[in-house]
Amino acid sequence: MRKHRIMLTAAILALTLLVSCTDRKKNQGRVTLTFWHSFVSSTLPALEDLISRFESEYPAIHIQAQYVPTGDALSQKLITAIQSRTAPDISWIHSDFIQQLVEADAIHPVWTFIEGPEGMTPAELEDIFPALLRAGEWRGTLYALPMEATSLALLYNRDLFRQAGLDPDHPPANWNELYEYALKMTVDGDNDGKTDQYGFYVPVFSASGPLSIWMVLQWTPFLWQAGGEFINRDQTRILFNSEAGVQALTLWKQLYDAMDFRTFSMAHDLAFFSRHLAMVMDGPWNLPRYRQLSGVDWAVAPLPTGPVNQATYLAGEELAIFKQSKHAQEAWIFVKWILQPEQQAFFSIRSGYLPVRRSVLELDSYRDHLAVDAPLRVFVEQMKHGQARETIDYNRIAINQTIAEAVEKCLAGGMEPKQALDEAAAKANRLLQP
Repeated sequence: MRKHRIMLTAAILALTLLVSCTDRKKNQGRVTLTFWHSFVSSTLPALEDLISRFESEYPAIHIQAQYVPTGDALSQKLITAIQSRTAPDISWIHSDFIQQLVEADAIHPVWTFIEGPEGMTPAELEDIFPALLRAGEWRGTLYALPMEATSLALLYNRDLFRQAGLDPDHPPANWNELYEYALKMTVDGDNDGKTDQYGFYVPVFSASGPLSIWMVLQWTPFLWQAGGEFINRDQTRILFNSEAGVQALTLWKQLYDAMDFRTFSMAHDLAFFSRHLAMVMDGPWNLPRYRQLSGVDWAVAPLPTGPVNQATYLAGEELAIFKQSKHAQEAWIFVKWILQPEQQAFFSIRSGYLPVRRSVLELDSYRDHLAVDAPLRVFVEQMKHGQARETIDYNRIAINQTIAEAVEKCLAGGMEPKQALDEAAAKANRLLQP
């Protein structure tokens, strides 16, 4: 028995060594690029397929993709990696991080590559949606390029519309209808004094938590819909506490209070999946998850129009190449390849993310797909109403925090919208200078 065990152990060891040697031989002579990203599990298969396509086209380059939690966790990990000289070759970053990375002399200006070998033409750059291109700039210099685009739309349960006597083909078109529908679909089904179904998800999170930026991103389109702005053009004065800002925060407070939303305790997607939530704002990256729903008749609609206009945000995660990389030119080849219209169309169809180049919308293959993919089509059509968040050169992350605090104080803390926004604006104005 012992002899068999020894033979089995030896066989396993030999097989392990063989696989290891095979892997080393396979990667011998290949350049390995470390790529940090924060793609959620539902979009990971699309990313893996995209990388496989790249490696088949560029067999001399291997992409080692590593997941890193998004938000503050990614920012802190990047800072630590830069200090310890273990930075990745390429990382997915948010535009809010660019100031820190530039001041740390950590990332290459993109023009280093655009004007060099394997560069890009002016026409190729102009094909990228301007809002997404601007997001990669800091103080007039381009430091990153968008990998994909994101937006925000309204997802709703058509069955719950019917149960409330609402037309499922007529989602809320404006703020008044959003409020009216939300109340109609907020239900205490068993009459025990506790709400069982909520009409609309008001995204209120702790201002000190990791989801505070997500709360700010969802509130900003309402500011724009009321005709407001975040900051003036020369970055000398905060404007989010204008009448438009007060209107936007007042709407959220009215919804929060009327639905008694403080009693809501579920994650937004789980609540929607389990029919405890009728309407929720979400991004296209979650479409693969919603498509897995069975027994739920759901649809996507544009965000309701505000008192002044229709608006959503148009943003994207940016790709930056780090100066610590020993293979910066190969990293650029990967970044540029991802921006090709064919790769953008492929990734959009597989992942739900939106393309970053206008020419993708003219590809026959992409148009044919949108003809049969109604949820993605709504997100794409809404891009014409997408706005980029206003540029703030210094302390953007800290200024975002002041907005998050205002929303939390108003909705969860009971402070009046005007007072909460004025306090936040006073604090943010002090942060505008470097």
